[in-house]
Amino acid sequence: MIEINLLPGKKRKAAAGGAGFKLALPDFRGLLASIKNPWLLAASATSLIVVGGGLLWFITQSTRLRVAQNRRTEVQAEKRRFDAVIAQKRQSERIRDSLVTEINVIRGIDADRYVWPHVLDQITKALPPYTWLTGISVAGGGNVAPGAPGSQPAGQGTADSAGRPQVRIWITGSTVDIQAFTTFLRQLAASPWLTDVMPATTSTVIEADRPVTAFNVAVRFRVADSVYIRTVPLTQSAR
Repeated sequence: MIEINLLPGKKRKAAAGGAGFKLALPDFRGLLASIKNPWLLAASATSLIVVGGGLLWFITQSTRLRVAQNRRTEVQAEKRRFDAVIAQKRQSERIRDSLVTEINVIRGIDADRYVWPHVLDQITKALPPYTWLTGISVAGGGNVAPGAPGSQPAGQGTADSAGRPQVRIWITGSTVDIQAFTTFLRQLAASPWLTDVMPATTSTVIEADRPVTAFNVAVRFRVADSVYIRTVPLTQSAR
């Protein structure tokens, strides 16, 4: 069916059935046509980009600066703490070095103090029956015992690589039984304070109309292991 509008100036209303929300985009062509100077548009866009980039760069750098400042504060606190620890460590090292020096001095003084008592004690324990001694001397030092007045310090050519005294000793004696002599050698070798037990010479001599065996034995003194050293107090309470 064809309808003709006979009243000019009036438009037919749109049908209500098709009404609804419609999204209309701006007319970019008209907007561009309204701008008479395109260089002004380019300059404005460039200015917006520069200002936005500068603002973004400022925010980024400010954030990095705050992070760096916080990190610097933490590092300074750690440095102060480690400075205190290092100063305490150096103080402890100075105290340790002082104590080590004092201990070395005491060890140097006390190195050969008890050499001769240990030697006599071990030789006495190893001496079997029917055997007697005629002399005990230090090799190359006459009859001057280590630690006695006139003897050389233990550090002058009589110490090993660990600083312990090394003393060569000659033992002379006689026995009426050759088996007692071998027993004497075996017991000297078993001593923790003596080493390098070597029989030098043996000979038969006549004493009191009886043949006896005279011998000469070389031994070396050494500091025994700590398991063989026992300390006791100098004073004890009497009950």
